Amino acid sequence: MNDFDSTDENMDRFLTVTEAAELLKVSAADVHELIDSGELQAFRVGKRGPWRIEYEILELFIAEQYEDSRRSAMWNNSSLASANNVVDF
Repeated sequence: MNDFDSTDENMDRFLTVTEAAELLKVSAADVHELIDSGELQAFRVGKRGPWRIEYEILELFIAEQYEDSRRSAMWNNSSLASANNVVDF
């Protein structure tokens, strides 16, 4: 047996743009923009075929978005704290 045998796990390995969009609750056009910008890794099936996104890659993308949000919130909170600690002379 190899990694590409027909199993339930391998059947769900790749997502279409529409499926990824449904999971993210965004439009297919938004997913295409993420792919075009390089933010979301995907590949074409064939030279001009449809895009496919590996499920694990989508999960990593989501985790990265959470981390970016966390860092942004920490940065904004530290900036606010610094601004509130300014002393007028």
